[in-house]
Amino acid sequence: MNCNQCEQTPKGGCTTVGVCGKEPDLNGLQELVIYGLKGISAYATHARDMGYRDADVDGFVHEALYSTLTNVNFSMDDHVDLAMRAGDAAVDVMELLDEAHTQELGVPEPAEVPQNNVEGKSILITGHDLYGLKRLLEQLEDEDEQINVYTHSEMLPAHGYPELAKFDSLKGNVGGAWHDQRILFADFPGAIVGTTNCVQPPREEYRDRFFTTGLAGLEDVESIDGYDFEPVIETAKSLPEADWEQDGTVTTGYHHEPVLDQLDEIVDAVESGKLRRFFVVAGCDGPTPGRNYYRELVSMIPDDCVVLTTSCGKFRFNDLEMGTVPGTDIPRYIDLGQCNNSISTVEIAAELADAFDCGVNDLPLSVVLSWFEQKAIAVLLGLLSLGVEDIRLGPTVPDFLTPEIVELLNAEFGLQPIGDPEADLREMLGEPLPAASAEARPADD
Repeated sequence: MNCNQCEQTPKGGCTTVGVCGKEPDLNGLQELVIYGLKGISAYATHARDMGYRDADVDGFVHEALYSTLTNVNFSMDDHVDLAMRAGDAAVDVMELLDEAHTQELGVPEPAEVPQNNVEGKSILITGHDLYGLKRLLEQLEDEDEQINVYTHSEMLPAHGYPELAKFDSLKGNVGGAWHDQRILFADFPGAIVGTTNCVQPPREEYRDRFFTTGLAGLEDVESIDGYDFEPVIETAKSLPEADWEQDGTVTTGYHHEPVLDQLDEIVDAVESGKLRRFFVVAGCDGPTPGRNYYRELVSMIPDDCVVLTTSCGKFRFNDLEMGTVPGTDIPRYIDLGQCNNSISTVEIAAELADAFDCGVNDLPLSVVLSWFEQKAIAVLLGLLSLGVEDIRLGPTVPDFLTPEIVELLNAEFGLQPIGDPEADLREMLGEPLPAASAEARPADD
């Protein structure tokens, strides 16, 4: 194909995937869309595994892939429009996945989850596939020998779903974000299951007791056929019993429904001045420098503010003791679940805007996101497509966004990179920073 953008076209036509290097802004927008499509497709796969599909979302993915991979369109305006349509599709598919999860697993309920306390024969499960966890727990019910299941990273929110929490074998959570796995898994004494993405090449210390499911796959690691967890269960039986005794809990299990059950109290707290601002501090974590910004920011947020979070970025700060908004029963820390549950943030904001008869951007609300590839980009595009303004993004702006694209997004939506956490917080609050209220403990990047 000759795209007519280069002075010379190789014999046989242009072989560039996407827009060539002579069009960096178009190429950056295409990368933005493609990252978003990866996230949309991941959400759609989770829903499809439970029997839920959205033909319009599937159709858009096909259309956008064709548009970005065939060099048929070089209009900046059309590419911006395509990115916004990707955001629309992201919102639709997250709503679909929320429907699938709540229909199949129940509406989440707040839960205190034991952290890093492991005993007996054990299985550790990581990734995002809550339905796969349900199938594992069902199969363990038929076993004569007790085998305990522990969640890791994005599986932590499983403990809030009634149809998962009802199983006696689901015991607690181990570790933090996905990138601690090569150290954690080497120490964990049981069998390990990696679902969906966020699995890393295993170390030899645990390769022979590590399994993958679904689309996840690693070299020289056994892949489970369908949801037949017998090899995992038999491996767990063959391994020594664990005896980790570490005290502590983490909170999870919020969802927009239980949060909105307190809507009247929340509205009263805002109108009476007890609740000053909502902060959405969410997104994907990673091992790159600069991500302790999110812990520093949250630890400085005043008592009269609420933090809502999703995704694995919360492991940067979910050990902070935050309590409730003074004079109310409203929790200051609200873990809405996985990156897959980001739609709950949108639902809460929409209900608050309706209650106050204003637009979302008129709410006392600040959004600070961390990104690490596809799902975080899909969520970002979803928020932009809904018209959410003044989002802060970090720890850095994605490399594929050229200065011109960043300027465009800033002008249109107020999107901006994070800076110094205290300075950012002062700007979001619009006044001098009160004393920090969260009891922070040191945490290194």
